[in-house]
Amino acid sequence: MKQLERQLWQWIWLIGLAFIWGSSFILIKKGLISYSPEQVAAYRMFFAAILISPIAIKHLKSVTRKNWIYILEVAFIGNAIPAYLFSLGQTHISSTLAGILNSITPIATLIVGLLMFKAQATWKNILGLFIGLVGAIGLILSGNKTIDGEFFYSMLIVIAGIMYAFNLNIIKNMLQDLSGVAITSIAFLMTLPVSTFFLFNIGFGAVKNVEFANISLMYIFILATFSSAIAVIGFNILVKYTSAIFASSVTYIIPIFAVMWGLLDGESVQGLQVIGLSIIIAGIYLVNLPKSKKHV
Repeated sequence: MKQLERQLWQWIWLIGLAFIWGSSFILIKKGLISYSPEQVAAYRMFFAAILISPIAIKHLKSVTRKNWIYILEVAFIGNAIPAYLFSLGQTHISSTLAGILNSITPIATLIVGLLMFKAQATWKNILGLFIGLVGAIGLILSGNKTIDGEFFYSMLIVIAGIMYAFNLNIIKNMLQDLSGVAITSIAFLMTLPVSTFFLFNIGFGAVKNVEFANISLMYIFILATFSSAIAVIGFNILVKYTSAIFASSVTYIIPIFAVMWGLLDGESVQGLQVIGLSIIIAGIYLVNLPKSKKHV
C-alpha cells in the first residue's frame, strides 16, 4: 500500500508527460508543412533555449567541471540531434508511426543500463519491457504503411530512441549532484549558438507553403515550449526521483496520445492497433512492479 501511495504522483507525472510528448508528433507534422526538417529542429531548440535561458543562467554556478561533458551530451545526444532525426523521419512517415517507433526507448534504456551502468532489474521488469515492445511492433505491422516501405526514415526514429536511452542513463548515473531543472536549462542554453548558426545559414523563412508559415511557426513554438522546455525539465526530475526505466516507460503511453492526435488529423487506425496499445499497457504494469531481492 505504501508503495502505491508513494508512486501515485509518479504515475500522474508520467501520464502528463506522455500527453505532452504524444502531442509533439502532430506538432512536428504541422511545422513541416512550411519548414524544412532542419528548420523545425533548429527553431525548436532556439525557442526552447531562449525561453529557458533565465533559469539556465541562474543555475550555471551549480555546475562543476566534471559535469560539463555530461551536460554537453544531454544537450546534443539527448535533445538537439533527436529533434532533427524526428523531423527528418516525419517527412516520410506518419506522426502516429513516429510515436509508436519511439517505444524502442525503454528496452534500449534497460540494455544500456545493464551493460554500462550495472543497473538492476527483475525478470518481471524485463518481461514487461519485451511485452511492451511486442505491442509496439504489432501496432507498426497493423498500420496502413509498413516499415519496409520507409525503412530508412523509420530507423531515424529508432536511432533517436536509442540516443534517449543513453541520455536517460547519463542523467540518472552521472548527474546526480544537479537538479533536473539545472540539467535541462543549461543543456538547452548550450544548443543556442548552434541553433542560431543553423538558422542564419539555412534561413529563417518558410521554404514551402508560405501562406501557412505563421501557423506552422506557432506550432513549432508550442512544440518548443511544452515538448522541449517544460516536459524535459519534468522528465529529468522524474528520472532523478524514480529510475531511468520507470521514466522511459512514458514512451509506452506516448503512442496512445499520438494515435489520438493522428485520428483527429485524418490518419487511420485499425482495430489491431487498439489491441497493440492494450498489450503496451500490460507491459508498463510489469515494468513497474517493485523489485524483489533477486535481480537479473
